[in-house]
Amino acid sequence: MARTADSVRNTGHHHHDHRATLIRTAVIIVVLAGFVVATGKWSNPWALQTKTWLFLALSGLATGASWVCYFRALKIGDASKVAPVDKFSLVLVAIFAFVFLGERPGAREWLGILMVGAGVVVLGLKK
Repeated sequence: MARTADSVRNTGHHHHDHRATLIRTAVIIVVLAGFVVATGKWSNPWALQTKTWLFLALSGLATGASWVCYFRALKIGDASKVAPVDKFSLVLVAIFAFVFLGERPGAREWLGILMVGAGVVVLGLKK
């Protein structure tokens, strides 16, 4: 995390942020493609239903937007404050899973989720 923050800050130009994100994405594609092939899980992507393609495309757009915002935030803010806010997505996922997927975390899980949320608030408070 700290290395990523340093590399983002040291690029010097905003357009390098996008190039760095593109390079990271290319590396992820190669690694994941190798993993899928190595585990024998490859199948024809064109056989997926239209609805599945739509959700995958929307997820990709959301991820891309998230990365652009995250690296821009690292460029202008402290990693010690940016990273916890990024991790707040765990709280949102838990809430969405509860509301939309019917998942029911136990007391221990809710405590952990609450602690993550409280940690984000504490780190976000001004000194």
